[in-house]
Order: sequence, then C-alpha cells, then structure tokens
Amino acid sequence: MTESETRALLQAVAEGSSSVEDAVMKLKMAPYDDIDIARLDTHRGLRQGIGEVIYGAGKTPEQIDRIAHALWKDGQRTILITRMTREAADALTKDIPFTYYSDAHAGVVGSMIEPDCEGTVLVITGGTSDIPVAEEAAITAETLGNKVERVFDVGVAGIHRLLSNTDSIMAANVIIAIAGMEGALASVVGGLADCPVIAVPTSVGYGTAFGGVTALLSMLNSCASGVSVVNIDNGFGAGYLASMINHKGVAV
Repeated sequence: MTESETRALLQAVAEGSSSVEDAVMKLKMAPYDDIDIARLDTHRGLRQGIGEVIYGAGKTPEQIDRIAHALWKDGQRTILITRMTREAADALTKDIPFTYYSDAHAGVVGSMIEPDCEGTVLVITGGTSDIPVAEEAAITAETLGNKVERVFDVGVAGIHRLLSNTDSIMAANVIIAIAGMEGALASVVGGLADCPVIAVPTSVGYGTAFGGVTALLSMLNSCASGVSVVNIDNGFGAGYLASMINHKGVAV
C-alpha cells in the first residue's frame, strides 16, 4: 500500500465513509514488496504482531543482504535472520546496525525488542551438544521481547543437575526443553512444571537416534501433561511459540 493510498484510507475513516474495522482489514491485506528474488510480506507485523523473519539456509549471502535491506527500508527495525552462516554475516553490508550470534547461527538487524511482558521463558537443554538449537530458541524469544533464562546440560543421565534448578522451573511462564538421544528431558520437565512445555528434539545422538527421530517420537509419546512438540532442531519455532504464549493477554 502506497503512502497516498494509506492517506486516502485514513481520510475516509476520519470522514466517516469507512469504518475503523474496514480500514484495519485493508491494511492487513496490503500488498507485499516484490524484489525479484523474494516477495516480502511487509505488513506481517500489522497482521500477526511480528514482522518477517529471514530463514538464511539455502540463501546466498547476497540474497540475505538484499532482503534485510529491503525490510529495513520498509521500516522494520528488528529483523531476525536464522540459520545464518558466518560468511553471510560477514558479507552483510554494514550500513545498517547488525549483530551476529555465532552460537545460535543467527543475526539481528536493528535492535532486540525490550522485554514487554513479565513472564520468563526458560530454555533447558539435556546436553552441551544441544546448545546451538537452544541458542536459536533463546535469541528468537529475546528478539521478540521476552526475558529468557538459560539452563544448559541438565539431562536425565544426571538428574540431580536438573532438580537443582527446580526454582527456575517453577517460576517460568513457558519452558523450552531441548534434548537429543532418547529425548527424556521433556517428560521429566513436564512432570515438574505448572506451565506449558515446548519440547524440541535435536539431531544429537548415535545411530539409532536416527537424526532426532527417536527423540521426536519419545517427546510425542510423553506421558506428562502440557507438553507440545516442534520439529527436529527447530529452535526458532519453539522460541516463536514461547513468545506467543508469554505475551498472551499483554496489551499491544
């Protein structure tokens, strides 16, 4: 939607020839930005409350650079880039503010949104090898305006490590439980927590872990109530969902 079209729509609302509801619907359906290599949903923030996120895997550094700059030009001031390589980060034109988080393989153009809700998102991993997925989840949640606490390497092979963090588990508003191998962490955490638990199976494990399938099936078959499951290694999906839960009821 062009500036003149937006002005005409707002003028119609002011004059009473268009209702506020009709105007909001038209804004939500406003066109995307076609830059040849991508069709950017520039009004996603209005429609869903969160602007476009760039999935970096499979894109060249040049494509990521063009997309990020187009979103920035359109006015999006927090742009998360997931599955971003160091090469792509180094190639990003530095005429816009940018921070790269190597552990998460993610970058943020602009600045993270300051926490705008009271609840805490707790990110827990079974092992150190799960940290890259955990950091993707944590950076995603932080970018979307959440307070995040990290508790790493507290898997069931040494369950006393997990139990020593019971206070954090009880205080969290949402928990992201991340584990590979047999994926038992999610069930144990689900049995301790009184909040939603988002389970993330990782591809960590030996042969019969089947690249995370074993952990995925284990988490899907959890006997603990309140446990939901996202895809293998999908830290972004878990962080995004945790933010939606954490912001439920927050006025925008």
